[in-house]
Amino acid sequence: MGRKWQNIKLDKGKTDAQRGALFTRLSREITLSAKSGSPDPESNHRLKLAVEKAREHNMPSDNVKRAIARASGSGEKEIEEIRYEGYGPAGLAVVVDLATDNRNRTAGEFRFMFTKHGGQLGETGSVGWMFDAVGILEVDPQGASEDALTESALVDGVVDVDYSETRAYIYTEPAQLAAARDALRGGLKLADVYLGVRAKQTVAPEGSELAAALAFLDVLEEHEDVQHVFSNLDVSEAALEALT
Repeated sequence: MGRKWQNIKLDKGKTDAQRGALFTRLSREITLSAKSGSPDPESNHRLKLAVEKAREHNMPSDNVKRAIARASGSGEKEIEEIRYEGYGPAGLAVVVDLATDNRNRTAGEFRFMFTKHGGQLGETGSVGWMFDAVGILEVDPQGASEDALTESALVDGVVDVDYSETRAYIYTEPAQLAAARDALRGGLKLADVYLGVRAKQTVAPEGSELAAALAFLDVLEEHEDVQHVFSNLDVSEAALEALT
């Protein structure tokens, strides 16, 4: 059985070890969450999740307050959400959601990263047709088996579950994300909730091509502007073990 790219990211410690980059990423999510609704976490669940995640990573409360205040202006550069699409090595299709305060700088950096790794940054829609829009709930299984977690996740709007012992991904219809979140909130430990995309078909490179694809995805993940990376990579257990 294959493993989706998201579920082989067993530990984001390599990315998040750079505390400054991590705090930048968390701050931008807080700002965007506050812009999307109320600046009060108790009445804005996206913001509440973003603040809770920041606290889990020991972000100082002053940083959290500044990030929320930034949503209303405060004289700083505006944060905007953008999406890049393109191809990586081994025929990998990639969609990247970002939050940046400098669109031109970010575009130049990502064009360079794609080219350096044998890929190509494309126009909007260049690979988007290969993905379906979905709502995504990231869940900490907390020791639950795949069958038990899947059974718990079967609420209205949920279309599939991608499971591993460290993280499960529950996919919903985009319009049903909030309802599914509310239905699952009491029974499962939600680590993150967001709108994203999911590949309609996957690719399963092996050997050096798989190593190149994983290295490319790692580089994307490590950029401080990146919020989420989606790809059509599917990795077999045998192919992954052959790399280690």
